[in-house]
Amino acid sequence: MNIQLIRTDSTHADFVELVRYLDADLAERDGEEHSFYAQFNKIDMIRHVVVAYAGEKPVGCGAIKAYDLQTVEVKRMYVSPESRGTGVATSVLSELEKWAKELAYQRCILETGKKQPEAIGLYQKHGYSVIPNYGQYAGVENSLCFEKLIP
Repeated sequence: MNIQLIRTDSTHADFVELVRYLDADLAERDGEEHSFYAQFNKIDMIRHVVVAYAGEKPVGCGAIKAYDLQTVEVKRMYVSPESRGTGVATSVLSELEKWAKELAYQRCILETGKKQPEAIGLYQKHGYSVIPNYGQYAGVENSLCFEKLIP
């Protein structure tokens, strides 16, 4: 699949639409726990967003958000079901890491749910290591947190 990436922010219409699909998918996977996670996934004021396209069609997205002076948090990663397994997530994640490096960050962290085996596999495949749950995810049974140092 030929994938084009654009850098934008959270006001981009295609990003907003993809996040709606992501939230619907997460609501189904997380069930009763969804409202807990949803409060940490607002997209207003995210300045670093990547949207992936196959031709004219938006097929994936992700974002980074400052966590501290050295660290960004990877947020809102999503690939449409029909585009999964085609390298879209890898392309988006790589672009986010590249952007983080350009912004002089040294580390990426993220949280994903234990009910998202595809996401866990993606992050492990790309060098992310499991870390103790941080911030609002500390003590949350269904959360897995990861980090990767940016070379």
